[in-house]
Parts: sequence; structure tokens; C-alpha cells
Amino acid sequence: MYLADQAWPDLGNYVAEESVAVVPLGSTEQHGPHLPLATDHLIAEALAREAADRAGYLCTPTINIGVSTHHMQFHGTMSVDPPQFRDYVESFSRNLTYHGIDRIVYVNAHGGNMEHLREVGRRLRRDEAAYAVEWMWDESIPDLVSDIFEYNGPHGGPKETAMIMHIAPELVHEDRLEEARDTGLRDLRDGTPTIHGARNFYDAIDNSENGVFGDQTDATPEKGAEIFEAATEQLVQLLDWLDDARFSDLMAKPHVDPQPGSRRD
Repeated sequence: MYLADQAWPDLGNYVAEESVAVVPLGSTEQHGPHLPLATDHLIAEALAREAADRAGYLCTPTINIGVSTHHMQFHGTMSVDPPQFRDYVESFSRNLTYHGIDRIVYVNAHGGNMEHLREVGRRLRRDEAAYAVEWMWDESIPDLVSDIFEYNGPHGGPKETAMIMHIAPELVHEDRLEEARDTGLRDLRDGTPTIHGARNFYDAIDNSENGVFGDQTDATPEKGAEIFEAATEQLVQLLDWLDDARFSDLMAKPHVDPQPGSRRD
């Protein structure tokens, strides 16, 4: 059920009976010469809406702009500063709790959002307002991604290319796939991400001239459909597990004994 398509009376039965919500998040940032800036939020929304429909849960509108400071050298990239992003997502999430939601899955398709979503989840759990978890689609199916792509790349590579070929093929510049591969960094082992144990980069452009990694020519719509289906199934299982869990079991464990201050006069 997509929240924004409903009239408010039609949500009454859901919030009276259910407490799970799916929140898709992504970015609006460069994804090489062959993919749209919308890549991440298109993937997040497609997965979130499909899983929510299959499992019967509520899906909110998508948060389209995330923390993308490491892509700012490329035209069109939009970014929100981390503190403001965290505060916005937390406020958005607390709004859901007002309507009875106490379990949230952040369906995230952008690596730059990960640590910030984890922090928001920690805040909500600390206050016992909600249990919110961050879910990344490719991390739910790592073996499959590794098996079907030799050089899958962490950004703008064949896995994201294949997903967009499946979700929105009209937005893929297939005539630029070789350019994306040849002017980017196909194999991460060919780069210098660390020097003497220190991370040697802050921005994508430090390692890749065109901002993307992997072999984009390995992507096909069929592979996109396969990984989309596998990731959706993983998300459905996560949602069902969350729905079945007791809220108290999801909250932080108590401090171990002896309790702090318990023996003071």
C-alpha cells in the first residue's frame, strides 16, 4: 500500500491493525555517463513498493536526496549535510510513530546514507519510539551479485546498471556503456584506495575519472530482473520477521548488574 495514493479514511484500518512502514531512500547524484542521477532513489522506491505490495505493508513517499558530498564535482549532484539529513529522517520517522508505526525499514540504495540512517535508528530505539533498521539491497544478496558480475563495482557499476535496465530502461544510455567502463575504474584492485594503510580518498573522482566503477557492459535487463526479484524476496522476509517480533524484544537490553549506583549510600 502506497501511502500517498490513499485518502486518509482509507488508512484507518491499516494503522489500527499494523505497525510496520517501509521508507525508501536514495540520492540524486552522478552515476556516470550512462545512468540517470535518479538511479539510487529509483531502485529504492521500486524495491520498497514491490515488497510492501507483496507483503501487505505501508510504503511512504521516497526521500530522493541524501548525503552525496563525495560526488559533488559532477554536474547536477545534490546533497544534504549529514546533521540536517539525520534530523529530517528522524523527524519524518517520529511523524510515523504518531500514526502508530513502531517498526520502520529504511530501504536504502545509497551508501552515503548508511551510517546516518543507523544513527537515526539508534536514537529512535534509545527513546523506545520505534525500531528502525537500514537495509541495502545489494548487501541482501551478495553471493548472487558476485556470481553474475565479474566486476560489479560499488557505484554506477553493472549491478546498478542492470537494475535500471529492468526498472527504467528508457533512462539508460546503452551506447555509453563502453565509455563508462573505459573512462572509469573497472577493477578496484587497479586503484590506490589506501597508501600505507591510510584511506587515500574522500571523493569518487579521486579514484575514477567519470565517477563510476566496474564493468558496465556486463549488465543486461535479464540480470536486472534476477537481482530485483532476489532482493525483493529478502526484503519481504525482513518485513515479515519485523512484523512478527515483539516490540520489547527489539528494544535495547538493560544494563548488566550490578546496576550503576545501586550500592551507594
